[in-house]
Amino acid sequence: MRAFITVLISVWLALSGMARADNGPVVVELFTSQGCSSCPPADALMAELAKREDVIPLALHVDYWDYIGWKDVFADPAFTRRQKAYARAAGQRSVYTPQMVVGGQDHVVGYRPMDLARLIEAHHGMASPVTLTMERDGDTVTISARSDTAFEEDAVLQVVRYKPTQEVEITRGENAGHTFHYANIVDVWKAVARWDGAKPLVVTVQTEGEQPIVALVQRAGPGRILAAARLR
Repeated sequence: MRAFITVLISVWLALSGMARADNGPVVVELFTSQGCSSCPPADALMAELAKREDVIPLALHVDYWDYIGWKDVFADPAFTRRQKAYARAAGQRSVYTPQMVVGGQDHVVGYRPMDLARLIEAHHGMASPVTLTMERDGDTVTISARSDTAFEEDAVLQVVRYKPTQEVEITRGENAGHTFHYANIVDVWKAVARWDGAKPLVVTVQTEGEQPIVALVQRAGPGRILAAARLR
């Protein structure tokens, strides 16, 4: 099974390697759980995505599988709420793991690397009025955004922090007996400002440690991610 997964990832990377970064990196959110037996292939795919500069993969571990024998050590109820908000915005009644959301807009349920590659390529081709930059000075990060047009509804500036990698040994539940390497594990996700796009926005936030920081501007809903930037 693992050999088959490796082959699929290799094929997917070969076909997606020419993805354009003209409009900035594409955010891919993975909703996953250590207690879900269907999730390891998607988790492995995130580790491959993490090698790319034109994609910002973010793993959000949900808590609704914790009852089946293994409590996900990265799970946060806030990530479950975010996934459910995406479902409501899309008119869906259920949430799943694994599930990826590309650019805040398009959903991929299950392990479907070719569909994901096509969506990433499509989002690279989408124009956006927003330009987003970040600068770090010690524990201070300054985020600057400007838009060519004002928005009909305020967008939300969000700041995300993640752990690049961590190994976890699973001793109970559906994945008992396995040790997995997880990538880009989100441990902080905060909305820091609302913005109408009419004037440039400058926000300063305090950070701790040297973990990578991501800023993103997203339509309310949650909806399309208009721009994203990262400091590693």
